Formats: sequence, structure tokens, C-alpha cells
Amino acid sequence: MRLKEIPLTAWVGIFGIVLTLFCALFAPWIAPYGETQVVGDVWAPASSAFPFGLDNLGRDILSRLIFGAQTTVFVSLASTVLSFALGIILSFIAATTRGWVDTGLSRLNDLMMSIPTLIFALVVLAALPQTLTTLILVMAVLDSTRVFRLGRAVALDVAVMDFVEAARLRGEGTIWIIFKEILPNTLSPLLAEFGLRFAFAILFLSTLSFLGLGIQPPDADWGGMVKDNKDGIIFGVAAALVPGGAIAFLTICVNLVVDWLLKRTSSLKGGRGDA
Repeated sequence: MRLKEIPLTAWVGIFGIVLTLFCALFAPWIAPYGETQVVGDVWAPASSAFPFGLDNLGRDILSRLIFGAQTTVFVSLASTVLSFALGIILSFIAATTRGWVDTGLSRLNDLMMSIPTLIFALVVLAALPQTLTTLILVMAVLDSTRVFRLGRAVALDVAVMDFVEAARLRGEGTIWIIFKEILPNTLSPLLAEFGLRFAFAILFLSTLSFLGLGIQPPDADWGGMVKDNKDGIIFGVAAALVPGGAIAFLTICVNLVVDWLLKRTSSLKGGRGDA
């Protein structure tokens, strides 16, 4: 793949993702003020010192936005990685072993998917200690059900191919077949799905924070910032729209890159042939 083959929309998405990651990695050094530092009046308008104005407690919205990128990206990325690790391993085991293992894992996955995700998360998070680890684990387990469904579909498609049968005849074990034969031939659709799941994780985390069960104050995250400043909309204060715009911006950028990856994948078997 050559750089000139990447469309403009994908470059826009890549730029947005890189910009967000830069803010997340270097937040303490590039933020004008501290994450919880009160620097002025409540809901002060935008000015040269405060480009996005101040929030409901007089904190700089730009600084909170930069620190919020750190929290939002870390939690969303960690939960997405864990959900993929869990979903892909279980789905590939189900697809390669078949029989009662496949049936049992598939029915358990169907049961989990039948429960409304948001309601399940609210109940669990309300019952358990509200820590960052608990939040990541709950998000990962819920999202792994979607990963399992896709992983099993693409693995079943590859598991019947000749090179997999040849590996079985050579006496290769299940682990070898999963990581050496099936996984390399399903990377394209899985990478595209990873981007989608990451985007959904951002939105899901923002929803939980808005409802008060996500990132807890005074730590900044974009969904919590919308919640903190939502009352300002009644008085014509746009403080809640800034983090809301950041959520939309990052989600759109991720989707632009995912769309490009999907166009490069002509079928669910986008593996060695797409290299």
C-alpha cells in the first residue's frame, strides 16, 4: 500500500486520531492550566486567555478537554483491547473445536447479547465499587459479545479452507491453527471492527459518565464535562457543546479510517491476499 492511495477522508480521520492521541499523551505539558484548577468566574465566556471559556466551576474548558482526552482515550482503548482479546480467543476456539464447545459458547454469547447493554452496565456499576478497573472490565465484557459474533463468523469461513485442513493433518494443535492459520487471514475485517468497537466504546463511556457511573469527578472526561455543563445550555452557555463536539469529532475520525479499511477488504477473508 502506497501513501498516495490513501483517500483524503482517511487522512482527515488519521489526523484527528493523531491529534487526540497527542493531547492524551502530553496533556500535563500542553494544557494551559491544571485539570482541577479554578481560574475564573463560572461559565465565563471565551477570551484570549480561555479560548473555550470556563465551566460550571470556573475551570478552563480547553485544559479540561485536553486532560479529558487522556482519560477518554485510555479507558476506551483499554476496554476495546480487552474485549477483543476475550472475544477473539473464545470465538476462534468455538470455530475450530465446534461441537458442544461451540454450542455452549454461542448460546452464552446470545444470552449476554439479549440483555440491554446500558441497563446491564448501570446495574453492575451501581453494585460494584466505582473504580477505573471495574469500569474497564464491565465495558470489555459487554463489548466482547459483539466481537465474539464477528470473530466466529470469519473464523468459520477460514477454518474450512485447505491450508487449515492441511495443518490439522500435520498434527498441529488448536493454538497453532488459531494464531498461525486463522488469525493472519482475518486481520482486515478484525482491524476494521476494532475501529468500530473503539468508537462505540468512546460513546458508551461518555454515556456512562453523563449518567454519573463512568469517570468520577474531579477527573475530567468528555462525557462528564457534558453532564457538568448541561444546565448552562438553558442560559445560552455553550460550555457543554465543546466536549460534545470533541466526542463527535473523534468518533467521526475513527469511522473515516474504518470506512477506508473496509473498502480495502473485498470480503471477510481479507487476509494474506490483501497484503
